[in-house]
Amino acid sequence: MEASRPLDALNSAKGKRVLVELKNNKQYVGVLKSFDIHINVVLEEAEERVNGEMTRKLGVLFLRGDTITIISPA
Repeated sequence: MEASRPLDALNSAKGKRVLVELKNNKQYVGVLKSFDIHINVVLEEAEERVNGEMTRKLGVLFLRGDTITIISPA
């Protein structure tokens, strides 16, 4: 299925590993569990990455949509 709207693209990524980058340049990789219309997202099995290297495992992570710059397949 082709994603014609931004939320469709996120819906197709549910249950898959994604990379989320924030305005402060922090990166998190995890399985996209859920999101809402504000693009607040919940990741499971989340890891924080700095310069591409995993720095710590965080488990379940909630990220505010207004801090997110990029969500991409991991």
